Amino acid sequence: MKIFITGGSRGIGRALVERFCADGHTVAFIYNKSSDAAATLVGKTGATAIRADIKNAQEVNDALDTAIAAMGGIDVLINNAGISQFKLLSDVTNAEWDDMLSTNLSGAFYVTRKVIPYLVRQQSGRIIMIGSMWGKVGASCEAHYSATKAALRGMTMALAKELGPSNITVNCIEPGVIRTDMNSSLDDKAVASLFEETPLGRMGEPHEVASLASFLASDEASFITGQCIGIDGGFAI
Repeated sequence: MKIFITGGSRGIGRALVERFCADGHTVAFIYNKSSDAAATLVGKTGATAIRADIKNAQEVNDALDTAIAAMGGIDVLINNAGISQFKLLSDVTNAEWDDMLSTNLSGAFYVTRKVIPYLVRQQSGRIIMIGSMWGKVGASCEAHYSATKAALRGMTMALAKELGPSNITVNCIEPGVIRTDMNSSLDDKAVASLFEETPLGRMGEPHEVASLASFLASDEASFITGQCIGIDGGFAI
């Protein structure tokens, strides 16, 4: 299969690139600022890396054109690019709000809008959103982040209905606390509190999220669509 991944240079995105390449698929990914990490990943996996700002619709379109030409098509889209911020909503600036929405939500919209015609023409495909358990249960001091991830839930279910007749499945993976750079700033007290609230009592690993994505992209998952699947150690039960 031909896989396109956004935000592929670090964290969960990196694990996705590594997993799909290891499974023998053709992979292209976009990144924005992490040039060194992207180059290292290309050297390790042979994937195609393309620099693009997910917030810029034209850059997204150009990156997808480049990726599709390089891969000879596209079968699976994984919307992974995203940012987070820990801040009281009353302290969030207009610029921070706009940045969160344009990265986490508008970016997924730009990419998905561009990819849909290709998948519809071939009457098959997979779209996988990387959401968050906070889009389901909400996170204190992360209202703007939680709002974007909740929106991805709605987009997933709506697109599943819209694209089902074209044999395209749309699902959303909702990770919990995963060992990535996004969570590296948490202090020991915060980590201990999260562990206490997680029935399995630990962080998840990026490769575990990638394993779920690999399943959803496979033939075994051909009758699964419109689902928001938690991988959070039971946190959001």
